Amino acid sequence: MAMGKRIAVVAVWIEDRGVVPEVNRLLGEYQELMRGRMGLPFRDFSANLISLILEGNTDQLGALSGKLGMLHGVTAKILFLTK
Repeated sequence: MAMGKRIAVVAVWIEDRGVVPEVNRLLGEYQELMRGRMGLPFRDFSANLISLILEGNTDQLGALSGKLGMLHGVTAKILFLTK
């Protein structure tokens, strides 16, 4: 792993379907960080969950998570992995 790069897992909880195009636009902006993505519908909660596996520096990872979390109806939580 290159110096300064970290691995992170981000959980993105979406309760407002109207914001999905904006979520996808942001994910496209940061696609170079993406190592894996899985989306699951939670119909009982009227929500969707996207799990992301990312690799990048702390600033990049935090910026994406922060931008996602600022969207209405979206909660984003990031977990940084360590050796």
